[in-house]
Amino acid sequence: MHTIKQQKQGDFIQIQNKYVIVVSYDAFSKDNWESAKSKPNLAKLIENGASTDLVQSVYPTLTYVIHSSYVTGVYPDKHGVFHNNPLQPFVPENDQNWHWFRSDIQVPTIYEAAHKKGLKTAGLLWPVSGKAKIDYNIPEIKAVKNENQALKILKSGSKLFTLAMELKYGKVRQGIEQPYLDDFTTLCAVDTIKNKKPNLLLMHLIDLDDAKHLHGTKSPEIEKVIERMDRRIGDLVQATKEVGIYEETTFIIVGDHSQLDVQYKVYLNRLFYDEGLIYEHNGKLQWRAYIQSAGGSAYLYIQPGDMEAGKLALAILDKALQQGDYGIEAILSTTELKELHVSSQFAYMIEAKEGYAFEDDHLQEAIVDLYALGKKYATHGYLPNKPNYTSNLIISGNHVIAGSDIGEVSVVDIGPTIAYLLNLDFPNTDGRALTEILK
Repeated sequence: MHTIKQQKQGDFIQIQNKYVIVVSYDAFSKDNWESAKSKPNLAKLIENGASTDLVQSVYPTLTYVIHSSYVTGVYPDKHGVFHNNPLQPFVPENDQNWHWFRSDIQVPTIYEAAHKKGLKTAGLLWPVSGKAKIDYNIPEIKAVKNENQALKILKSGSKLFTLAMELKYGKVRQGIEQPYLDDFTTLCAVDTIKNKKPNLLLMHLIDLDDAKHLHGTKSPEIEKVIERMDRRIGDLVQATKEVGIYEETTFIIVGDHSQLDVQYKVYLNRLFYDEGLIYEHNGKLQWRAYIQSAGGSAYLYIQPGDMEAGKLALAILDKALQQGDYGIEAILSTTELKELHVSSQFAYMIEAKEGYAFEDDHLQEAIVDLYALGKKYATHGYLPNKPNYTSNLIISGNHVIAGSDIGEVSVVDIGPTIAYLLNLDFPNTDGRALTEILK
């Protein structure tokens, strides 16, 4: 293993870096940095480690796209997860399947590299990890339509481990409601650290992301969530101390994306419906062109070979862009998308202005003013280079240069850094190991 020398009481001792705990702190972004720094557990990790509020994400800035980049070290055009959801026209959002399964990722992952080396791995509500080769796995997955939630998780994760965690801590959870879901995940993580000592633990905490979506980015609720998150992280640190692995553990706390407050929801498919690009035939909805929304951005789909539909769709979108009311900041074409590492299957994406977000429904009014309805809402999915839209990263452990500034980094650097810490073979990444912060 990669060994680090650390001076203690005048002598050099070797410390093996045996354990890495990755906490994906969903929506933990630059605007939360000052508050987080003042919290006791996060402050201690920052003091003992390296940190930054300048983490650049990938496009679109959606959770499943980003988490796939975390564990592969590559951009979406290589790993193949381009959205939280595969395209499912006219299916209500709550009934849509997501990219829940490892098979949706088209390249090797860091947890497989660890498994290949004989290291123990754990995943707790980690996105795109259903049926993955993870020793202790409770994947993030949801029952849709008539599926049974418990059965779906059991089939997609580690059966005995999942059952044990459910029997011990299931009463804490109340469906997917917060703060109960993240409390459940944290209890499972503490138990796993104490009883399994995984060399690599990946966990996903969602409380902050949920709060921003529901209440906006400036709600008083946000501060309460950050306090809860700090306590959860403190519980993880304490667990490593209780089982004697704290000195050999690296903690990586990382935010996947920011969020922006939204006043207007825009339904571009309504424009397509009004122009006949979405229509009914024999009682069934059909489409020649379709917008798959991603919050702050959207993909344009055209039926293969329908050049006329492509021209009409672009004309409709260009007119909406010129009018300004529809919140379109830009229509991004192939060259721009290639630079952003977007899958080559897409010829066009639409980027929203700040204050606007896109939705799929084709029957809603094209523009809905949320403020007029007394609603607060925030979302993500926007271009990663939007102003003040970066997220946060803390890497803390005995081998990290204390108090160091990581500076500008990318989410694709997470996987290679984990590989370096655990001395894993993990080639062909777009990102790099952040070795400059290590002693």
